[in-house]
Parts: sequence; C-alpha cells; structure tokens
Amino acid sequence: MNAEDNVIIDLRDIKRHYIMGPTTVRAVDGISLVIRRGEFVSIIGPSGSGKTSLMNIIGCLDTPNEGTYHIDSEPVEGLSRGRLAEIRNKSIGFIFQSFNLLPRLNALENVELPLVYAGVPAGVRKERAAAMLSRVGLHGREHHLPAELSGGQRQRVAIARALAGEPAVLLADEPTGALDTKTGAEIMALFHELNSEGSTIVLVTHDMGVARQARRVVKILDGMIVWDGEAEGAA
Repeated sequence: MNAEDNVIIDLRDIKRHYIMGPTTVRAVDGISLVIRRGEFVSIIGPSGSGKTSLMNIIGCLDTPNEGTYHIDSEPVEGLSRGRLAEIRNKSIGFIFQSFNLLPRLNALENVELPLVYAGVPAGVRKERAAAMLSRVGLHGREHHLPAELSGGQRQRVAIARALAGEPAVLLADEPTGALDTKTGAEIMALFHELNSEGSTIVLVTHDMGVARQARRVVKILDGMIVWDGEAEGAA
C-alpha cells in the first residue's frame, strides 16, 4: 500500500466564506490537511477560529466554496444531498458533546438506529449493537434508557453508535465537554484503545489539555492552520 492509498481525509485549499450583511466572514481560509488511516488527530482553536466550520466540512455537513475534499478517495464536491447523507451514515461516525441520544430509546436501540437507516437486517444490527456496547464497557446496560445512565455511560453509548456502522473515521466534537474530569479521562482512554485497534479519530476541541492527548495536533486560528505537528510540541 502506498501513501496515497492510506489517506482517509484529503483537503486541498479549502475555503468557506459567509456573507453577513456588508461583511465576508472567512471561516475557513485556504486550509489543506491530510489525515491517514489509523491516525488520532485533534483539531483545536478558540471560539470563532473556524474549527467548527472545518469539522462540518470534514463531516459532510457543509460544503466549501472553494477547494477539493476527498474522503476515503471519493471526491465530495458536486455530490447530491442523498449521496452526502450516505457518506455521513457509512463513512463517518459522529460523537457529540451533548450525546444526541433519543430519550425514548434504550441503549441498544440508540446504537441500532444508524444501522436501520443503512438497511442492515434486524438480527444483524441487534447483534452488532450489543457487541459495540460490550466493547465500550456497557454489557448489561443494553436496555437502560439514557435517563437511567450517567453522563459517561451516555457518551459510551454515543461512541458505540458511532462504531456500529464501521466508519472510516470517528469524528468527535468536544466529546468530554459535558463530563467531569475523571469521566472525561476515562472516555479519552477509550479513544486511545480504539485508536490502538486501528480506528481513525478526529477530535475537535477548544481544550489544549484534551488536544494533547491525541498523537497529532492541528491548531486553527482565523480560519487557517497555524500549527500541525506532534502533540508533545503543541502550545
């Protein structure tokens, strides 16, 4: 396998501008970024830096005004809304700060949900969802509703849901932001385990302490990359 075969995310000169009255907001201003299979990368920046706009482009929730984006070798620009939705469902496992679990579904049903949309047969999806819950340490909690789980357990359900579709990339948006320090550390330890098993992880955060726990840090400021390197050297 050559280096190009190993690339999962390939952004080239990406720009995303918004018109707000007489002002043009350059949320993403010429970013080029390559992430390879098996990497654990954090994207960090203060509020207004452009990191959320960049995350939305990586997650196919938004499209750039200029530049090219390939995910798992597929060009994103010009794709229909339906195809973008397929990519989001099959190639990207989303993990959110607020968990985004459906309160009336139990843990197993929440993990199953993206598999329902993907057309996975009922028996297969139940088996896979149960296996993913076990993988994140929630065996025996399959039939608990979100309200019956702690914050850390709810985030583990969200991670299991993201893993269930066997995505190319796990995209985590402030995954420890709603958790206490101890629980946040447990979730970061789980990310390290998943990465050691081969998962590609992109973690978006405003917290340098969290960012440095990845293997590589990409720092965003004013819509541009101002640092990209090993976590130990990030400041």
